Amino acid sequence: MRRNGLLPALLAVMSFGGAALAEPLANQLFGATKVASRQAPAAIGTYAKGCGAGFVELPESGPTWQAMRLSRNRNWGHPALVQFVADLSATARQLGWPGLYIGDMSQPRGGPMTSGHASHQIGLDADIWMLPPHRLNLSRGERERISSVSVRTDDQRRVNGNWTATHYQLMRAAASDPRVDRIFVAAAVKVEMCKTARGADKAWLQKIRPLYGHNTHFHVRLKCPAGSRNCETQTPTVAELSKGGDGCDESLTWWVTTYLDELKNPPKTKPKGPRKRTPREFTMADLPRQCSAVLTSD
Repeated sequence: MRRNGLLPALLAVMSFGGAALAEPLANQLFGATKVASRQAPAAIGTYAKGCGAGFVELPESGPTWQAMRLSRNRNWGHPALVQFVADLSATARQLGWPGLYIGDMSQPRGGPMTSGHASHQIGLDADIWMLPPHRLNLSRGERERISSVSVRTDDQRRVNGNWTATHYQLMRAAASDPRVDRIFVAAAVKVEMCKTARGADKAWLQKIRPLYGHNTHFHVRLKCPAGSRNCETQTPTVAELSKGGDGCDESLTWWVTTYLDELKNPPKTKPKGPRKRTPREFTMADLPRQCSAVLTSD
């Protein structure tokens, strides 16, 4: 019986004269699902090795948001994430933007993706475009063609003219939300936010974490929600990384000097030991055992 498009994915990696050639890749199985499982909502596993039950779909358009790249079918997540996105987009309107353009969240049942992210697997990650919305009535075609904007210079060390005070205010609001675990941004953004933050309370800045590849969007990651007993909190925690501070210390200096220089001129020495497998190489055996039930559930 065909179930949510899984059978074609299975057949694509199986059978040569009736014998299995290889164990199916988890990203092909989860990437083939079109709808969420009919289960109680739950984030299962870790952000980069897991899945999700009972996800809900972020409506393609809302009063203060539009989901982009609809062809990817990645506007799904744990109900806590969908609610957060709606709340943050309402905050964006209060700050003067029409709302938000929402990039990738998760697949209908989470799991590894066929392209792009290593994380976004348990329905608690969302990419928010840096592009302030021009309007919120884009067609499906426009959502495929329009791209976001970079807010950092080509040398990766400073923000450019696309960065605005509203970007800062929006990310401060997100980082101040108790539901949020951390927010990934380009190192230049973190540097700029450290420079411009005012007031005695800067603890929220510890959640703003520099990470390569986040110059056109900021990546919000929520904490494990109540009821998801098989969800694993990321370690070390932000507090442990920052030692209770705001993260505007020597670790940030390392990001904008040593690390970025190594990206341009990587060391010639090869790491010892076997190569670490990527999420796109995972099979179901690599994921939490609950993910099999998520995948096969009606």
